[in-house]
Amino acid sequence: MSTEARAPLSVLDEVLCTAVAVGLVLVALLPAARGMSAIGWLPMWLVGMPACAWWAVRGFALPGRGREAVPARAVARRALPQARRHARGARRAALRRAA
Repeated sequence: MSTEARAPLSVLDEVLCTAVAVGLVLVALLPAARGMSAIGWLPMWLVGMPACAWWAVRGFALPGRGREAVPARAVARRALPQARRHARGARRAALRRAA
């Protein structure tokens, strides 16, 4: 178990967690909850939307990702100078001279 203290869950966080859990149970146990209705595809509304809202409340955090996960090569690549275009007229003149 972790030794660092975790912040208590907010009321909204608890409600959304419960909504996701109830939606998962409904979709898993009731065949009618896996189909379409007047509002659309039910698993999206019972599981997907509460899960997205819960993820948004948590700050769109990705599990297991941090500053350490960025490879050193990606940081070094940004330091390279940006490519520049050649002037249009210079290329056409060079093609005419070559022909």
